[in-house]
Amino acid sequence: MMSQLFDHTWSLMRFIFRRDRVRLPIWILSFAFVSAGVVLVFENLYGDEVERQALSETMENPAMVAMVGPNYGGMDYTTGAMTAHEMLLMTAAVVALMNILLVCRHTRGDEEEGRLELVRALPVGRLSSAAAILGALAGVNVLLALVTGISMAALGVDSVDLHGSLLFGASLGATGFFFAALTIVLAQLTQNARATTGLSIAALLAFYMIRAIGDVMSEPLALTSPLGWILRAKPYIENEWWPVGLSIGLALALSALALYLNSIRDHDSGFLPTRAGRTTASSMLQGTFGLAFRLQRTSLIAWAIAMFILGASYGSVLGEIESFFDDIDLFQQLIVQQAGFSLIELFIPVLSSVMAILASIPAIMVVLKIKTEEKNERMEHLVSRSVSRVRLVFSYWLLASLTAVTMLAMTGLGLGIAGNSVLEESLSFNTYLGAPLAYLPAVLVMIGLALAFVGFWPNFASFLWLYLGVSFFVVYLGELLQLPDWVEKLTPYGYIPAIPLDEVNYGVFALMVAIAAALALAGTYGFRRRDLKN
Repeated sequence: MMSQLFDHTWSLMRFIFRRDRVRLPIWILSFAFVSAGVVLVFENLYGDEVERQALSETMENPAMVAMVGPNYGGMDYTTGAMTAHEMLLMTAAVVALMNILLVCRHTRGDEEEGRLELVRALPVGRLSSAAAILGALAGVNVLLALVTGISMAALGVDSVDLHGSLLFGASLGATGFFFAALTIVLAQLTQNARATTGLSIAALLAFYMIRAIGDVMSEPLALTSPLGWILRAKPYIENEWWPVGLSIGLALALSALALYLNSIRDHDSGFLPTRAGRTTASSMLQGTFGLAFRLQRTSLIAWAIAMFILGASYGSVLGEIESFFDDIDLFQQLIVQQAGFSLIELFIPVLSSVMAILASIPAIMVVLKIKTEEKNERMEHLVSRSVSRVRLVFSYWLLASLTAVTMLAMTGLGLGIAGNSVLEESLSFNTYLGAPLAYLPAVLVMIGLALAFVGFWPNFASFLWLYLGVSFFVVYLGELLQLPDWVEKLTPYGYIPAIPLDEVNYGVFALMVAIAAALALAGTYGFRRRDLKN
């Protein structure tokens, strides 16, 4: 019977909520806090209508349209319109990423680790697991939409009314549910969690690029992307609900397709053919470094491309810096003028600090891969043989360090190529590359800290992401919020000089490298001494 296909779906939904009882509230409250916080920041920074209109005119240039979408506020660029225009796309992309990660965790992730097989051995319906995931994430996105919308409206800002706020939240939730459904479809096609995650994130990036090109060149092309049509909701100005309905409708269609594919798919298999593996391992795979790189090769390549695109995106707006600086008080607070330097050279250190913190993410992920391999009980297959723990940890540390150098260089390269293409007077590539690469000691400290967590407190390694988030807040907004200097020194990024404005302090660099080495050695010692998780 059809009903038997969905037996105990509600029980599995409760199980999903139970497993993610900490993760889900953090995600939802984070989106609500950030969205409401941005409204307050914009209201305080741009309380004057003249400043808002100056910003509105600046946001009309093609580079900014490609980054955040078309400016629909026009002559009515209120705080609400500004928030929706500059935050809706980016926030929706992160909500989509949240849904992608959650779906991969509860579909292919559980299938690979054998949990789903245990569940299906119980008296549950064949489609109960997939339906439970869809139902749970539908509920999560509805709750995210309501909490975000109500929190924004509760601020009492005149232009941020309840109707527009609920539409803003609904746009986020509808986008999240669309990508959740799309990821479940891709989970039926692929054969492992890594492929599902890779294809889903690739789809997200492709939709973003299609929207960027379409918003600049062709409206019909932009409307082929879910990120493109959700921007046409235009909260706080026109308040169009059809993009939300369209996203939900397509998400339901994809959900039905996912359930059908799940019903005809064999467990632990996928519809896309897998490439036959090599009969013998390559010479690179015969060492721990080669194995560490092979396990993360796809994600590292994707990160390198993403960092280059990020640098190019920032570089594409360098030609508009003077208009930003003249018309907008925010940039005058972020950038302190110094004699002998152009506005471009003053702005590059600000960009470099942001890109350096983002470049730290893949480097830290390389180190935390040790924890993942240990959790999945694959690490003991290596260390129980002739591979020493010290050699294993050193391989991951070396890969993380090379990743840091690569990511920082890619951001500088993208910044330089795009920047010089829009500037009348080109800058030296040493300036573009030197500014982000100066943050290498700080990234090495974060790598060492990650290794210390792996060695001594692997269960608390997630706190490192919180520290990275605090670092971003302090370094990027510290000058704007007039935080004390000692607050900035709580993060390793606060000790890096602003290249090319400041002289390089090699003593500080050497000390930071020494601290990074000490943390790495301590983490190696801890990992060598402690028992592996069984």
